[in-house]
Amino acid sequence: MYNIELRIKLFDWLYILLIGILFATLLSALGYELLGMSWIHGALFGGMLGFSITLFSLIFITFMNQTILPKIPKIFWLPLAIFFSFLSGFLGTLFSTYLANSLSLQLIELFHTQVIEIAIAIGFLTYIVGALLYRFVKMRNAKEVVDQHYVQSRLRSLETQLNPHFLFNALNSIAELIHQDPVKAENAILKVSTFLRNTMEEKARIALNDEIRNVRDYVELENIRFSGKIYFQDIGHIPNLFVPKFSIQLLVENAIKHGFENHKKLSITLSYNKETHALILSNDGKPIKNSSFGTGLSNLEQRLKLLCNGNIKITNKNNPTFTIYLGDCNENTHR
Repeated sequence: MYNIELRIKLFDWLYILLIGILFATLLSALGYELLGMSWIHGALFGGMLGFSITLFSLIFITFMNQTILPKIPKIFWLPLAIFFSFLSGFLGTLFSTYLANSLSLQLIELFHTQVIEIAIAIGFLTYIVGALLYRFVKMRNAKEVVDQHYVQSRLRSLETQLNPHFLFNALNSIAELIHQDPVKAENAILKVSTFLRNTMEEKARIALNDEIRNVRDYVELENIRFSGKIYFQDIGHIPNLFVPKFSIQLLVENAIKHGFENHKKLSITLSYNKETHALILSNDGKPIKNSSFGTGLSNLEQRLKLLCNGNIKITNKNNPTFTIYLGDCNENTHR
């Protein structure tokens, strides 16, 4: 796992580069103007100075963070950070001065007579600014880790509500079968065992194909109780997506609970809308009367928001249809 103290994102460097160039450009242009020199030359030199220092900082600090610091005791981190930060400012100043002379830019006299002393001073100033930026980056990284731990903790809390929710329903089904048909009850217990074994992986999201396989096992389990009257099928092209675990299963369970009528068959269909990046689950059961979500669907709604910045909506009440908008569920498939 990365060390939050060493993690500097590309966006951080772009931000530092922008601030460095802008600050150096404005300060140099102002100094040239006050000295009665061309502020345009001052702005150009300041821009080169800011860019050069940031470029050397990126090279040295990235090398230090990725190659040196992880391999040495933490007591040596500060001295090395001071050295490389100073070196970035020192070499950046010398390089930008050389570049300015090559382009025949007008320079303040001190940059001709005392460039080493100025480079040393700017090197120390670079370290001070770098130390402030380091504190900002470290605090930002620490906050991200805390936020991530909160989300994972919240997801685990939500998932602990799912297994009992399914398990209680399955056990109720088995309880009804024990006295009616012991053989079916035994088969149901085996199905529950298989289903739980397939779904107890410690992952917040799983491949859609795996979720569909689990749904088929679940429907087969329910059909022991409902005498094969539940039909589930996926139609059209179902892409290789990642979805929150139990997402389709919860909707199928909801369809059976609220849409099934004993004397009729219940057909449940899953499809995918490529344009809206959404999964659509519909059934031909009883119309939806209450549009508010119960525990299971509220749970799914929260997990979609946490994992994918997605949501779930009822898109047809008469022909019960739920649409899961997946958002950016597949942009971070490491979970």
